[in-house]
Amino acid sequence: MRASMTAAITGPPMSDAILTVNVGSSGIKLATYVGDVRRARGALARDSGGGAWTLSWDGVTSVVGAAQDPMPVDAVIDWLDDHGIFASCVAVGHRIVHGGRTYAAPIWIDAAAVEALTALVPLAPDHLPAALAAVRRVMTRAPKLRQAACFDTAFHRTMPETARRFGLSRALAEAGVVRYGFHGLSCEFIVGELLGLAALGARTIIAHLGNGVSLTAVHEGRSIDTTMGMTPTGGVVMGTRSGDLDPGVVLYLLRALRMTPETINAEVNDRGGLVGLSGSTGDVRSLLAHRVADPDAALALDLLCYQIRRAIGSLTAALGGLDTLVFTGGIGEHASPVRWEICAGLDCIGVRIDADRNRWNDPVISTAGAPVTVRVIETNEELVIARHVSALFGPV
Repeated sequence: MRASMTAAITGPPMSDAILTVNVGSSGIKLATYVGDVRRARGALARDSGGGAWTLSWDGVTSVVGAAQDPMPVDAVIDWLDDHGIFASCVAVGHRIVHGGRTYAAPIWIDAAAVEALTALVPLAPDHLPAALAAVRRVMTRAPKLRQAACFDTAFHRTMPETARRFGLSRALAEAGVVRYGFHGLSCEFIVGELLGLAALGARTIIAHLGNGVSLTAVHEGRSIDTTMGMTPTGGVVMGTRSGDLDPGVVLYLLRALRMTPETINAEVNDRGGLVGLSGSTGDVRSLLAHRVADPDAALALDLLCYQIRRAIGSLTAALGGLDTLVFTGGIGEHASPVRWEICAGLDCIGVRIDADRNRWNDPVISTAGAPVTVRVIETNEELVIARHVSALFGPV
């Protein structure tokens, strides 16, 4: 790794903030931190119903893009600079979904790193372009401001070869066709929270359930397997993503239905998942509201819960048992009916949840004395990013 990427520099004065930029597939989460204290927060999202893009920042909301526009990354960065956010910051930390085979730890971003990360875009075409657009725009608006990349894949570098490899040739594996895993920053936060509670069992499954869904088997704090694969499309069914497919499905779409790679990408990443199954929406709240009257909404939810339940069983086998199950992410933290349905079929491995605790989203929702402790923990990827950026500066 290049020296310019790893060399530590003088630590930041504590009066200076670190801006975190968490670019997802459908929006951006923003925050500023001084140490572990969050000073401000914001988010880019569409108005309800797929309307205009709006940026909120500490109670102030601005329209920054029309409904038909792609994600307005440049407009967000310009707004932050115009409102003095960069002037109060010592560095910007970015969530970078994919680090490929190269990056196993956070780095300072320079021109060479941007070039290297751009080469990884085919591995995460729905995430990396927008994240790199944010990096480049910051370089333009605030060229002296330090930027760091924090990788979602880094947490999973501890997976053994048996979990990392597909049933393909070594030549393809060496070309990068392996399982990388994602939601690593979220997993890192959850492990830290469990350690702080003295509640990290030797055998833990983290169920990050949001628009993207992944489950990770953690043995003594280290990832040993996960459901997502070479890209964030793999694993269980998600909001708009298909999850795992028989490889023959893709070949059939190419050969028999004569779909282009671009059309297939849209089918598996944008029109698949809960959207494809329901024919209407990937929003779990809406699906829950309509499941009684709409059989397709019911099917989408049933399939989601079934696949997650099956994944928990598989990862429990990989761990040799289960001590702790953690639900996190927007669905995992708030959708109590989904948690209930997932866990209802897991009594065979010791998962038993209390209906009232689950309904109220209590920190522990398992029954007293249950063999497996089931927790609900709000994740905080932005805090993990801020901590990594501080660590890159080295000791103060």
